[in-house]
Amino acid sequence: MEAAAFFDLDKTVIAKSSTLAFGRPFMHGGLISRRAALKATYAQLVFARTGADAAQMDRMRDHITELCAGWDVAQVREIVTETLFDIVDPLIYAEAAELIETHRAAGREVVIVSSSGEEVVGPIGVMLGVDRVIATRMVTEDGAYTGEIAFYAYGENKAIAIRELAEDAGYDLAECYAYSDSITDLPMLEAVGHPTAVNPDRALRREAVGRDWPILTFTLPVSLRSRFSLARQSRPMIAGTAVGLGAAAGLAWYANRRRGKA
Repeated sequence: MEAAAFFDLDKTVIAKSSTLAFGRPFMHGGLISRRAALKATYAQLVFARTGADAAQMDRMRDHITELCAGWDVAQVREIVTETLFDIVDPLIYAEAAELIETHRAAGREVVIVSSSGEEVVGPIGVMLGVDRVIATRMVTEDGAYTGEIAFYAYGENKAIAIRELAEDAGYDLAECYAYSDSITDLPMLEAVGHPTAVNPDRALRREAVGRDWPILTFTLPVSLRSRFSLARQSRPMIAGTAVGLGAAAGLAWYANRRRGKA
């Protein structure tokens, strides 16, 4: 593939923060307190209304890394897998799903680029049937998080990762597309030939207008289960001929996994 479409995740593909959305499951799993879960819920409301600037993102990063120190990696992955259907599936913007499908039909790879942890972003990528994900990676030791970050997929780091991936995969960045809602992703948008602001915050809207970039508004969260039939799917396909096939297979895999746990 000579081109790809890069999508930010939170408020671009899904309607909320993918990290904060798991506050309650982490509480039920004994990883955080009820108070911390309630704070996550409140932070979700603020994020949904105003987004997050650089200072808020830094505070969120510091809070989450401090909070997760000592957590069992396998337990976190299991919680995410078991609750992904209920938490994330209803939050996916219909407009984003259609746009992803359009890029796949045009022969472009689709890449999710998110500051959330790879434990969350990876399974969401499987659900969506995308080709690759770029996400934050935490340092682990003896099966537990140390509280340190190996790679923070944020700001300029997103652009660096995109350029490295383009070199490895053979993408022509001038022919690539990128979508985001936040001014903090300006480097990512500047890295490609076709940037688009989606549900932009005020600062990104000003940049988009000043640079004559397209601006899209996504408003309709819809369950992938209502878009794709699972009846004929029996195994996961991260990279199918269309996102519909990949997403349906990913959902089927999670459904089978959940039934196996029942």
